[in-house]
Amino acid sequence: MNYKNNIAKYALCILTAGALLTACQKMDRPPLGDYPKDANPPGGPLKFYTAFDGTGTDPLMNGVDSIRANFPATNPFTSISGVNGAGAQGVDQKAILYPSANDWAKSTSFTIAFWERNSVPGGGSPQFLFSLASKDYWHQSALFCLVDHDGAGSTATDAVVKIAIEDHWFEFTPANGRMPGNLLNNEWHHMAFVYDETTSKMSYYIDGAELTGLPSNLTDLKNGSAPFGPLNFANTYGFVLGGWNKHASLGNGAPTDAWIQSWQGGLDQFRLYNKALSSSEISALYNSKL
Repeated sequence: MNYKNNIAKYALCILTAGALLTACQKMDRPPLGDYPKDANPPGGPLKFYTAFDGTGTDPLMNGVDSIRANFPATNPFTSISGVNGAGAQGVDQKAILYPSANDWAKSTSFTIAFWERNSVPGGGSPQFLFSLASKDYWHQSALFCLVDHDGAGSTATDAVVKIAIEDHWFEFTPANGRMPGNLLNNEWHHMAFVYDETTSKMSYYIDGAELTGLPSNLTDLKNGSAPFGPLNFANTYGFVLGGWNKHASLGNGAPTDAWIQSWQGGLDQFRLYNKALSSSEISALYNSKL
């Protein structure tokens, strides 16, 4: 009798499992070819991206990187209306600190693209946009960018912008030519900096348009008199967004002078690529407000 009961139980289990499987198979699902495709597949060129689109009260969630769910260690910035969804508003003497920019520091070429909104810095102090902290340099940064103050020549229409890459400086100054594009008129503008290891040249884009006719000291990265070639961002230990190392409490001997100010304007859609984007790709970012 027990033998017959066991057989009946097993049969009932099989019938139940079959019914459940059939029900699952009837669930609506798109054909394999209709699944959305990731614009940046795993291992793609976009290595770091924060849209600042969080709408909650957790500042770390609001500043999270979307590529590897890389949360900032600190995010003192406030949420504002951005160019596309929410953005981030800089805070005096503070910056966002990420433990890393994922594996972007392995890049041998790069594109840095973002939206910014600011007025002309005053008070005799430049404002720093970002810094890739590195122990290989006395100032503890393998790459950084600052926007200088009105006394150095910045105006609402033409900005004094300085970019340092592995201790090589590119300086948009009154002597070399300031960066045009109304960058400091307190409206949103798209900026992109591109380095191509195959040419050892920098390119710059404002609102989707490339700056042309620049002198070689604003474009050519040299190793002595030879083209620089592939970059080597070694011994990095943090990525600072919206300020300098000191604003993220990174020590290691980096300068802490009072004139070094954090970014006090808006930021949105900050992207780091490990390749030199084409002019059409950058134009697409601008036109799509990405």
